[in-house]
Amino acid sequence: MTGFVSFVGSGPGDPELLTLKAADRLKRADAVLFDDLSAGPILSHARAGADLVGVGKRAGRPSPKQHHVSQLLVEYAQDNQRIVRLKSGDGGTFGRLEEEIDALKAAGIAYEIIPGVPSACAAAAAAGIPLTRRLTARRVQFITGHDVRGALPEDLNMAALADAQATTVVFMGQRTFPAFARMLMEAGLPGDTPALLAEGVSTPQQALHRSTLSALITRLEAGVSDAPALILYGALAEG
Repeated sequence: MTGFVSFVGSGPGDPELLTLKAADRLKRADAVLFDDLSAGPILSHARAGADLVGVGKRAGRPSPKQHHVSQLLVEYAQDNQRIVRLKSGDGGTFGRLEEEIDALKAAGIAYEIIPGVPSACAAAAAAGIPLTRRLTARRVQFITGHDVRGALPEDLNMAALADAQATTVVFMGQRTFPAFARMLMEAGLPGDTPALLAEGVSTPQQALHRSTLSALITRLEAGVSDAPALILYGALAEG
């Protein structure tokens, strides 16, 4: 006999944005392996006595290696336990979900995936803007602002990313955005394109900074905060 793993998207941080299914799995779990951004009030939904294990990764900070997190999931499941792997936002969006699924498959452990409110959608809602608009923003695209080295990815499709008729959301991109924004402008996207820096979305620390591509370069080169952040740019980011 082995246990069962529920991959649960916790949403952007506000516990009221948990789905009913997510809350149910937390109440029934023997162990919860959680990301940093899924800590705090969300863990109050876990049942009393459950093991709470922090396995989150944050840029620029010491973090558990991915193989260690995957092995920990397997070990808990092999002890015939019900496990929640609590991931911030939606686990299928830049959440290293596939690596952990592969480890469970290799060990013959069953799992389910419970989606969460994507942080990009929560950021747009907090700013009072849509992600798409007929005739103005026909497409929305999510990208990561850094690769496994912590640097700007080298295989970016700049033609797509500089499309003025798309809304683009950059995850984990505060430190690399100045270089990225210059590349966008070199690819033809105007420097006055609206941009939104959304920090701590849905939490008491939430801060929304409306800007432009060129102005955001200046802001981020002056320093970045430790708060989790998204950057949205495109016509709709103006609000």
